[in-house]
Amino acid sequence: MTSTIHADVVVDVPVGVAYDQWTQFESFPDFLSGVESVRQIDDTKLHWVVSVGGVEREFDATITEQRPDEVIAWRSTEGEIHSGRVVFTAESAETTRIDVEMGWEPRGLVEKVGAALNIDEAQVKSDLRDFKRLIEERGTPDGAWRGEVHGGSVADRDSGPAHDTGVDDRPSML
Repeated sequence: MTSTIHADVVVDVPVGVAYDQWTQFESFPDFLSGVESVRQIDDTKLHWVVSVGGVEREFDATITEQRPDEVIAWRSTEGEIHSGRVVFTAESAETTRIDVEMGWEPRGLVEKVGAALNIDEAQVKSDLRDFKRLIEERGTPDGAWRGEVHGGSVADRDSGPAHDTGVDDRPSML
């Protein structure tokens, strides 16, 4: 059984500020509950350590799509089944809508019950409110990566895709 979560938030910062902060994956534990750590291995590979219902899990994920100020999408490659897509939309010069869609496969009774009762979706909504507080209080991101990823490959800014990241071509849950 796959659980799909939808959540959104409007933040009072320009789209570039919201997007740039979101690209700082290693800061995810600052606003995503249950995320113990995210280690960025390279431009497209991430290693996640999460705690769900008191159970620690690890998985690797690949960024499959990334366009500055527009979208970041990923999917797991090893370990847990997990994927997501975050879309950034400028509502005005000073406000940004962030839409999140995530898919994951709950395991065990506690996770399956939590997903059935939409507790996972409520948690993502709470996490987005935490991101809103974090970025609005800071007003500026603590870093940025403005590169692009298409189909799991980093796009060379001058001539298109630069290298293959070895992403398998399984269909994404999202």
